Amino acid sequence: MGRLTVRLPDTLHAQLTSLAEGEGVSLNQYIVYALTRQVTLAYTVQAVPVQEAAQQQASFAALLQSLGHASFDEIEAVLAEREPMESEPGLSPRRVALLRERLAEYRVSDQKRDQDG
Repeated sequence: MGRLTVRLPDTLHAQLTSLAEGEGVSLNQYIVYALTRQVTLAYTVQAVPVQEAAQQQASFAALLQSLGHASFDEIEAVLAEREPMESEPGLSPRRVALLRERLAEYRVSDQKRDQDG
């Protein structure tokens, strides 16, 4: 953790001390909180203009269209051919099994939808 020594005007020091006491925290904790809050305010979310959002949506739709649709057989073939490698930290065997179950459920519902018509 870094260390910072700052000279403050007496009035500002008194105000900060009073605010910290009001919050029931140390002066140091309050200053860290206040600085963190101020820095966080610099990262504001700004709305995207409607026209730009529409353009992004159209680009995304075009991308999805260009990717096409993979059948469950194609997905299973790719999964079967992939190189075995160490799983990511959050990817447990249980999660892999759940994913496989979900793919199987989707496959059944996809086949049923094709049969129905």
